This record gives sequence, structure tokens and C-alpha cells, in this order.
Amino acid sequence: MNVGIIGSGTMGSGIAQVAATAGCLVNLYDTNQIALDKAKASLEKILNRLIEKGRIDTDEKSRIQNNINYVSSLKELGESNLTIEAIIENLDIKQKVFSELETFVSKECIIASNTSSLSIASIAASLKKPERCVGIHFFNPAPLMKLVEVIPAIQTSYEVLETTIDTISSWKKIVSIAKDTPGFIVNRVARPFYGEALRIYEEGLADFATIDHSIKTLGGFRMGPFELMDFIGNDVNYTVTETVFNAFYQDPRYKPSFTQKRFSEAGYLGRKSGIGYYEYDDNGRPVISKEDKKLYNSELSQQIFDRVLVMLINEAADALFWKIASAEDIDNAMTKGVNYPKGLLAWADEKGIEWCVNTMDSLYDEYHEDRYRCSPLLRKMNRENKNFFS
Repeated sequence: MNVGIIGSGTMGSGIAQVAATAGCLVNLYDTNQIALDKAKASLEKILNRLIEKGRIDTDEKSRIQNNINYVSSLKELGESNLTIEAIIENLDIKQKVFSELETFVSKECIIASNTSSLSIASIAASLKKPERCVGIHFFNPAPLMKLVEVIPAIQTSYEVLETTIDTISSWKKIVSIAKDTPGFIVNRVARPFYGEALRIYEEGLADFATIDHSIKTLGGFRMGPFELMDFIGNDVNYTVTETVFNAFYQDPRYKPSFTQKRFSEAGYLGRKSGIGYYEYDDNGRPVISKEDKKLYNSELSQQIFDRVLVMLINEAADALFWKIASAEDIDNAMTKGVNYPKGLLAWADEKGIEWCVNTMDSLYDEYHEDRYRCSPLLRKMNRENKNFFS
């Protein structure tokens, strides 16, 4: 299969590596020659590390490298059976690129976007053959993360969807099929992980390190929300939050945080700027102040964790209620796409549906904000004494 990748940044380069490893012939396109050179050098380093770890040999390294051609003209994607766009999250720019690309590729070529939150239907509308368009959303770093969300637009043909699922599965990825709604699965369901943590901080209940400590210690998460926002980049995370919030007609559940907005405006973007919610040492490790005296307050930690967890569960339940994806795909998306320690719906079964409903109702009784409305599905399941997976 011939695969065209548009954009040679971290994500585009990662997708190119995945496709090349699977045996595809890849043309990696970018208008910036410096970016292409950087991508080529980065792949060299990545493959050398894999050799050092014994995961590949020199022959495999050469095979992967030889499968990737670095190009600076869209015309050179003309032989592609599949193209995947991985550029800036700007609808106008994506539509312009797709419209131009369609003039060079065959009528059978699938044209896909790696967008994390934009409407696939809107992107597809820029094409003369919109039925060939589909969302293929990888997670960073693409070679390591197992999950790929596949998002059919209302225009997407059944044949294109089936071919896309088969292709991505053959690349040894786990596919979750998501409805074309803002944030798809992961970037919708994960919003409370960041948003509720920021809300807890803004209420003065705990500092960044305390919140992160609580969620990692009690929940088994690899990174706390503030560590993760610093890792992703506060500018990137804020933009996704704002996009989802506006796309849902300002639903208060997705309301952005002034704290994150101010940090972004100040240039406190996280690891990439050397300072975010934490300061970072020369090795990229966060410097935690010794004055975080609340870190071992077990009662406070439990309150923090329960509040974030129930908001995540409620969002996952609502995604199922609105048929965004199946229960299995939702839980797969969160465990394989963002490394959650458990699927949220399975976690709801473990905590008890009654606990979920009562905890959400307690939050609503305290704040009387629609942000804390309980999912109708949780209420129904509680009445009927049902679980998600049994």
C-alpha cells in the first residue's frame, strides 16, 4: 500500500514510522524542508534506540527507512491509496489542503484527517468526493500508543470505513469507532481529568502537586492532570478544551479554566517551555516544592480523587448514552489511548452505580451547576440495578 502523510511534525512522523514498519511505502510531505530534515534525523535516532534495546536489527532499520520518502510537493502523494493529514488544528487550512490534494490523487484514494477535535463532516465537505473522507486519530507517540480512533463522517461510505478499519488493524493498532462529535471518545471523556482538577485548584482546596499526588496514589494513574497538561502543553490542551466547549454550544461540563488560559498567555506551557504548573530541571523532571504539606492528607486526597473519578465516569456514561461509541470501545479508548489504569465504565461497576449517582448528586446539591448533572444512563442503570459489563 502507498500511504501519503501530510505534515512531518511529531505526529506525522510517528504515523509515517507506523505505516513504514507495517510495510507500506510512505511519502511524508511537508512544505518546510527543515522540518523534513528534522523528521528524518529524528527517525534515525528512534530506530538506533530500538536497536540498542534489541527490538529491531540493522536490516529492519534499513527496511523502515527505505520505506519512507521525504517530499515537498503534494503532487508526489499522487500514487497514494491512503493519505493521512496531521497538520495544525485549523479547519480552514485543513479544508484548503484537502481540496488541493484531491486534484492529485486517484478517485479511489482514501483521504483521512488525524484531527483530535474538529468535525470530520466539515473537513469532508471540502472534497468533491466527500464519501472518501474519514477521521483516523492516532495518539502521541503514535508508534507506542496502541489505540487509533476511526471516525466516519455522515458522508463516509461503508466501503471506506471498512477498508480503513482493516488497514489500521493490519498496522497492529486497536481500533475504536467513534461518532463524529466534538472530541470523539478520548478528548471528550478525558476533559474532566483536566477540568475538574483545575476547578479543585481554583476553589483553593489543594495545590497542583497535592491533586496530582492524590490521583496517582489512589487511582494508579501514571501522571497527574497537571503533570500531563505540562507534558501535552498548556496551549495545546487549552485549545482542545476551548474547541470542545464551543462545539458543544458552551455546555458548562466543558467550560475552560481561567487558570489554564492565564498560564498559556504567560508562556508557561509546560515541559517544552521549562515551566508550567511545575518548574523543570535540566533533565526534564518536575521540581516539587517541599512546602506541599497537604500531600499526605488521606482524607483530602480521597475527596480529590473521588471527585475527579466520578466526573470521568459520568462523562464516559454520557458518551455511551449518546451512542458515541460502544462500552467496549470507550473503555479501550481510555486504557489504550491515554493509559488510564482501568476502563471508566468497568471502574463504575467496581465502585457501584449507586455510588456514582449519589456522588454526582452530592456535587450538584453543593454547587447547583449543570456541570454536575448526572448522566441519565447512570440513573436508569441505578433504578434497574444494572452494571455496564455484567
